[in-house]
Amino acid sequence: MANFTWVIDQRKCIGCHACTTACKSENEVPLSVDRTWVKYVEKGDFPNSQRHFGVLRCNHCANPPCVHICPTTAMFQRPDGIVEFDKDACIGCKACIAACPYDAIYIDPESHTAAKCNFCAHRLDVGLEPACVVVCPEEALIFGDLEDPLSKVNQLIGREKTQVRKPEKNTDPKCFYIGADEAVLNPDVQTYDESGLYMWSNQREEKHGAHLDKNIPSGISLSSALNTVTGARVAYDVHHDIPWAQYVSLYLWTKSISSGAFLFAWMLWSSIQFGFVPGPMPLWLVWGAPAISFIYLAVTGILLIADLDRPERFWYIIARPQWKSWLAIGSYIILGYSVLLTAILGAFVFGFGMQVSPWLYHITMPLAVMTAVYTAFLFAQAKARDMWQSPALPLHLLQQAVLAGACVSIPAAALMGNLDAIADFARPTIVGAIVLHLVLTIGGEVLTEHSSKAKQRAVDMMVKGPYSKIFWWGNIVLGSAVPLTLLLVTGFAAPSYSIDMIVAFLGLFGLLAYEHCFVMAGQSVRLS
Repeated sequence: MANFTWVIDQRKCIGCHACTTACKSENEVPLSVDRTWVKYVEKGDFPNSQRHFGVLRCNHCANPPCVHICPTTAMFQRPDGIVEFDKDACIGCKACIAACPYDAIYIDPESHTAAKCNFCAHRLDVGLEPACVVVCPEEALIFGDLEDPLSKVNQLIGREKTQVRKPEKNTDPKCFYIGADEAVLNPDVQTYDESGLYMWSNQREEKHGAHLDKNIPSGISLSSALNTVTGARVAYDVHHDIPWAQYVSLYLWTKSISSGAFLFAWMLWSSIQFGFVPGPMPLWLVWGAPAISFIYLAVTGILLIADLDRPERFWYIIARPQWKSWLAIGSYIILGYSVLLTAILGAFVFGFGMQVSPWLYHITMPLAVMTAVYTAFLFAQAKARDMWQSPALPLHLLQQAVLAGACVSIPAAALMGNLDAIADFARPTIVGAIVLHLVLTIGGEVLTEHSSKAKQRAVDMMVKGPYSKIFWWGNIVLGSAVPLTLLLVTGFAAPSYSIDMIVAFLGLFGLLAYEHCFVMAGQSVRLS
């Protein structure tokens, strides 16, 4: 079986963009997006300066993260190693874009589905080479079968010194470079002009209010040292949008409330049953918590569907799931959680709620926890975003759910005229959740020197860059320090009604502020 691969000889590339235009013509690629492109990086100062070219595209990885994260098998790997896409199966979730470390996937503005280089598979199937290989005037693009010892790609890889992009991502990329400068292949070494200018164009404004890192050298690292010495700066590049924005921030927030409201009620009921908290369990909370959870779970589903570029295909996730994808697994977790919440509410509607609720609560609790934390495993599959690759993220998401559940239960209890019984349990829960949040955020992100330069840049964008005001004032001060101070200073055993409501509102506000910073800053680092 063939194993197709590229060799790109940057010693021969003249930066003519013939490969880009041939690809657009052959595959009818719309304006504003590219399957293959040539990047210019300049080093040094006049007259001692150099311009380096880099041909960038899909790497057709042997271990492709875009295939693993795709929930509907729209991205798939052929037996000959080509990573292909099926636009008829794509729902436009953009998870593959978040997973690709090479920035090679885009959403087609006409079909609203994911697309990328596919080695011109339609040409290969009839015995022709990819269009870019045929048109390259310098034979800088070499294509062939890696398993064939007589193929030119096999001989070049065996004879020449080659490089691949981002080998640390463990994707086993099959795009081998000869003679490429480190400043072209490694985005950590490149800087961008503050003016937003390229050689002959302006950089396009980012959507969703996103801010991309200019990567001004800072700190002590190999990439900073290389940039300081070489002054490598991007002279020309194509535009790449970030895949996820406000809908994902809101989805994390509403999902935390949905799972947290139920977990809070389960924690309170279990504490009463074991004698840690005096009873009885408020009847309204037994059905009220599942009702709140169901409402916010419905909102979560609406946000997830609204974020799809092909929302009419949302049901493909259920109908044709790809079981390696945590987006597909998470959809079934949410579906199971909603079914059990419906069962609890249905039992109350038909008059036997208290008879079945105790054991239904215990059955539902694991699904509530899984609803809260599954996104951590989804983000772990988004290999392109180093900031999201935290082993503490499942714990952090569970903490956020507990905080959200305690906060949303306070106004619900006030509405039902039973604030004291709920608030007495909610206050210490909020204190503990906020303290844990500060430990995980300040200790785990702000004060930690991260081993990945890309993660450090993303954290800097959150705590020092354009998202710093939201992070510090919205999340740390108003969302954490103020409610924590109010509860501790007044003695969280019995504060006033107004303080309870302020604490609940600020806790939810701070959580939303953090979710937005985490989502946006995590995508602020350029990948190519």
